[in-house]
Amino acid sequence: MILDPGRLTLDQLQAIHAGHTHLEIAQQARGSIRASADLVQRAARGIEPVYGVNTGFGKLASQSIGREQVDALQLNLVRSHSAGVGPPLAPPVVRLMLALKAASLARGYSGVREQVIDTLLAVQNTQLTPWIPSQGSVGASGDLAPLAHMTLALIGEGHMWVDGERRDAAPLLEELGVAPLLLQAKEGLALINGTQTSTALALHALFTLEPVLESALVIGAMTVDAARGSDGPFDPRIHELRGQPGQADVAKYYRALLAGSQIRQSHLEGDDRVQDPYSLRCQPQVIGACLDQLRYVAQVLLREANAVTDNPLVFVADEALVSGGNFHAEPVALAADACALAVAEIGAIAERRIAMLIDSSVSRLPPFLTAEAGLNSGFMVAHVTAAALASENKSLAHPASVDSLPTSANQEDHVSMACFAARRLQPMIANTAHILGIELLAAAQGIEFLRPLRSSFALELALGLLRDVCAPLQQDRPLSDDIERATALVTGGGLSRVFRTLPNLVPLWPLA
Repeated sequence: MILDPGRLTLDQLQAIHAGHTHLEIAQQARGSIRASADLVQRAARGIEPVYGVNTGFGKLASQSIGREQVDALQLNLVRSHSAGVGPPLAPPVVRLMLALKAASLARGYSGVREQVIDTLLAVQNTQLTPWIPSQGSVGASGDLAPLAHMTLALIGEGHMWVDGERRDAAPLLEELGVAPLLLQAKEGLALINGTQTSTALALHALFTLEPVLESALVIGAMTVDAARGSDGPFDPRIHELRGQPGQADVAKYYRALLAGSQIRQSHLEGDDRVQDPYSLRCQPQVIGACLDQLRYVAQVLLREANAVTDNPLVFVADEALVSGGNFHAEPVALAADACALAVAEIGAIAERRIAMLIDSSVSRLPPFLTAEAGLNSGFMVAHVTAAALASENKSLAHPASVDSLPTSANQEDHVSMACFAARRLQPMIANTAHILGIELLAAAQGIEFLRPLRSSFALELALGLLRDVCAPLQQDRPLSDDIERATALVTGGGLSRVFRTLPNLVPLWPLA
């Protein structure tokens, strides 16, 4: 894959996230990289103070650094900022970090040598994974601690994550023929300044969420049929009048998923119910609003993936190094918070659909979806689990971006908390995926109570995938393993493949 700095696509980022890509920087970028590095080297030899080149950092910016100590300054910066804690970041996140940092530096506004970018890509292409503690960034002045640990591995003083073990980086670099990076003027600062950790974590969430959202649409449609709900609320005329694009697209998904259902045909006439509960009827409005949020998130993250976010920035044409604040990750923090709200709502409405299915007064299915209620409890406590997970997500959805703790002796007096905002998305997505796994089991059980009527082709295909791994609940049994197997269909792409068979499919992320 050729990385054209400033022009990365969401598809490319998703391929990097998945692994097994060999990355190269577009050759036409190398001229501007060299020119930028030359300007920094001249500044390092000069007498004018240039932040981070011949001065200290943060509150110590007024401290002058002698020419003979310029390189040592960069090494000390990386060492001192490697102060993260917590479990290591997942390999897909680290792959994105390496690629995003390389692409950002390669735009030629950071003043680093080609060797810096080539080392980032060499580590990526040998499939080495720097060991990077996941906690320690406040999302301003860059993701300092995690990016410092990444850089520490590049210079051979840090660690790599190999087969679940933390190992010294130096021998692994030597074994794979990657020369440890020797830092020169500004290079340590350029490597640890920036939003690449926050952005990688947020992209990781977006890519992890995609099959979960597609599964939510399939499962929500299954529940409509299981409850003998109406497809009237998905009428395109309704959604055209509101004009919300995600809502219109979700209604289109549901119409396609339910097309040809015998169950729906069976109660077109003679049904005494006038309207369905909101958890069925308002799915386009709720999930559509979530989809619009996630499309906004995708746009922000794609822009950020292509951005230059270190400091100071090098403008070769003007022979100027200019200090600014592109390292402040507020755009990523707000996008991650928006993603959190969407994840929580996808799970919240799914929990309500489960509650509706087990309530015989609403669904008109057997109580708790079991034929011998009383002797059997059926899905009673499976729903309790879903409620517990939905409640957890409500707490986790609290916005992280509204928090700020000043750091660096109040020099960095407003921070974004973007790293946590993005990192907390993974447990939320896992919670929502499990809620949907429970709903999948419940909806399938409900549809089978309506036999011999059949649902649509797409939904019967989804039900068949479930029955390949989970038998119907004839009488009480432990459901934990069933929930995990059903959830694997949600997260692992099984139901996504059903979703993607729909005709005239509108993509979730139009940018892809």
